[in-house]
Amino acid sequence: MNRLERLEEGLVNKETPEMKIGETVRVHVRIKEGEKERIQVYEGIVIRIKGKRNRRTFTVRKTSFGVGVERIFPFNSPFVDKVENVREGKVRRAKLYYLRARTGRAARIAEKERVYTKPKAAKAAPVEASTPSEGEA
Repeated sequence: MNRLERLEEGLVNKETPEMKIGETVRVHVRIKEGEKERIQVYEGIVIRIKGKRNRRTFTVRKTSFGVGVERIFPFNSPFVDKVENVREGKVRRAKLYYLRARTGRAARIAEKERVYTKPKAAKAAPVEASTPSEGEA
């Protein structure tokens, strides 16, 4: 392990958000305007996750007034306040660049169906029927 890798190990943020490609996320970004600071919410679909360790980034795409807008956020950025998962998308690709060419309904991603299972009840041990012994009959 070289010096750069050791430095990055110490700087990794342990509270990185868990997300997958195709999820619709709401990113709360801290913005400084002069001396004022405010939080801006950016909601869109995660189309890419790139990098390792400290250099990981995710790209979020949304359509604003008919124009596609993509924004890249570092996982460990101090300006990203929090990331909320709005819904999970059903995708079969690692990168969703094909969404750039689509507009309207064609740019939608189907929601992943969540399977809810009932907790299994504890089964009692089966009672074996006793057979009469030779001496009992």
